[in-house]
Amino acid sequence: MDYTEALEYIHNTLKFGSKLGVHNIGMLMELMGNPQDELKYVHVAGTNGKGSTSAFISSILMSAGYKVGIYTSPYIQRFTERIKINATEIIPEELARITELVKSMADTMVERGDNHPTEFEIVTAIAFQYFYEQKCDIVVLEVGLGGRFDSTNIIKTPCVSVITTISLDHTSILGNTLSRIAFEKAGIIKQGGEVVIYPQQEEAQEVFIDVCRRQGAVMHSVSLEEINVVESGIKGQVFDCEGYKGLKITLMGDHQANNAVMAVKCCEILRAKGFNIPAHSIREGLFKAKWPGRLEVLRDRPAVLIDGAHNTEGARALYAAMEKYFQGRRKIFIIGVLKDKDYNTIIEVIAPIAYCFITVSPNSERALPADELAVFLKGYCKNVIIGDTIKEAVRLALDMASENDVVCAFGSLYYIGEVRGCFI
Repeated sequence: MDYTEALEYIHNTLKFGSKLGVHNIGMLMELMGNPQDELKYVHVAGTNGKGSTSAFISSILMSAGYKVGIYTSPYIQRFTERIKINATEIIPEELARITELVKSMADTMVERGDNHPTEFEIVTAIAFQYFYEQKCDIVVLEVGLGGRFDSTNIIKTPCVSVITTISLDHTSILGNTLSRIAFEKAGIIKQGGEVVIYPQQEEAQEVFIDVCRRQGAVMHSVSLEEINVVESGIKGQVFDCEGYKGLKITLMGDHQANNAVMAVKCCEILRAKGFNIPAHSIREGLFKAKWPGRLEVLRDRPAVLIDGAHNTEGARALYAAMEKYFQGRRKIFIIGVLKDKDYNTIIEVIAPIAYCFITVSPNSERALPADELAVFLKGYCKNVIIGDTIKEAVRLALDMASENDVVCAFGSLYYIGEVRGCFI
């Protein structure tokens, strides 16, 4: 099996859908010898911010000299972005070799009458095997969906669990109230574990307190009120918090400072557990952390940025950043959404600051066609253009923009990678 064949096999498993629960991956991992049980973890869940928080945690651990496995989803430009050790993506040959191993075990499951593993179960198994073979010191493991029934939750008690912001998303699967969604996310809180919780609305916070009590887990909170932002601009931020002065990050947006504080708290817990993470590694790791596709500036004059905002909370963070960093400048938005998302609320948040929308169709079976999105948008903005392709949409936006304008592509992670490829 070569790399192309491996990707084809992985993507063809999409036909097996999404099956919540760890029974299936449990059988798969048992056939593989349970390599996941030989690793240490930081397990990260949440509606928004889990990718950025994972990036900060990983970067701090790397700066401290650890060999860090990093598992995230989805990818922006290359599939191999999902499985990394430190800053290096899994090489295509290794992906192909391990995929062939996992496929043989999946075939064994089918032959004995079990369900075929889903795409996410297959990829998660590949990641576990790779990190085990490479003898990672620790793995930063991002939940795919929810937490309680997510494939990543096959692991035993991690060193630290981290739960970022909770809001309404994937409601058809996780539930349509904050308490129900919080309960699903709280599934990563293991017996006797330690968990860092982002400040939540009371409805969600009560769920986390209750689950921690029942699991005998230690709950650590962070205080966002203690964050003092000293400098903030499109190149990053400088802030004080948790006894640290002048921490620097290159990610834009107030929410990223909050995510950085979550990472600091997580690493302090790891330090108490015996990991050697000096203060200078925390500073260096935060500064070096990168997370493509999230309020990422691709060029200046005109400013072009991409953001993965695809739900209400993400849209509000994008709105706040656009108003803070680009106030008074004409804003041209490229937008593509999935039809199962609450795109009407996203548009209601962003439309008041939009000069123009250019619609595109993300590369997904779940995509809302660009022409249908354009019809809907005309109720919010008088300037709406349909982009025949994503590259065409970028060209249209740049042709329209003056040097002082801002072009922003948002709405779905399924297409912003192609926008990024036009510049990087």
